[in-house]
Amino acid sequence: MNFLPINDIPKKNIIDVTDEYAVIKGDSFKLLKKLPDESIDVVFADPPYFLSGDGISCHSGKMVSVNKGVWDEERDIAAKISFSRRWIKEINRILKDDGTLWVSGTFHIIYAVAVAMEYEGFRIINNITWQKTNPPPNIACKAFTHSTETIIWARKSFSRKYTFNYKEMKEENGGKQMKDVWQSSLTPQKEKEFGKHPTQKPVFVLDRIIKASSEPGDIILDPFSGSFTTGVAALKLGRRFIGLEKEQNYIDIGLKRLRAESEVLDVWKT
Repeated sequence: MNFLPINDIPKKNIIDVTDEYAVIKGDSFKLLKKLPDESIDVVFADPPYFLSGDGISCHSGKMVSVNKGVWDEERDIAAKISFSRRWIKEINRILKDDGTLWVSGTFHIIYAVAVAMEYEGFRIINNITWQKTNPPPNIACKAFTHSTETIIWARKSFSRKYTFNYKEMKEENGGKQMKDVWQSSLTPQKEKEFGKHPTQKPVFVLDRIIKASSEPGDIILDPFSGSFTTGVAALKLGRRFIGLEKEQNYIDIGLKRLRAESEVLDVWKT
């Protein structure tokens, strides 16, 4: 298992490992401590939003509860910042000096994350706005429709060298500089064929993030992997992936997605 820096991870936590990826089950706070210093090129994190407070939302035209589970229960601002600092501190340690961190979230968590980033030695490069072209309506009619998420991109504060594939992003944007507002639909049904996660990102978003900030063969880590969209995009782009997740039902979904993507890649190779 020398191809990925997971030699100190207990075997009982390793659910699946190949030359391309490792799926690891357990508490991210404990597992991150088992990874060596400066061993990861890029981290993408979609941490809990802490918005489950018995509210309601709209899904497919129906009223549904916003409660997602114990892991997403509401917390006060001090608890949100404390939670964020704990895992971001470990990310700072395991990231290579020229590596970068991406974090996605709604307004429920992203401002606490930004504060925690600066406390833990990161400097923000960009504040990306992901605009959803088909958001659910605001059924309470007491605020504007929530149609965006923020994605923060940051580097270690002392490091000025990091990967940004500027030319590739410009070409992808029709020869013009790519702006910090990205538009796409919500996650399409075809990306949920193996099961659903309540905050699943479309592959489009992770594809762009990984293309922009890494090179083929780089190691991408996701400490809150959910349905493993980060891993799917990483494999598709020829990167290696380490995914941490504690919920078995999401691991089951993620494994199916990663194995399906690996099979497609094997067909291409032959």
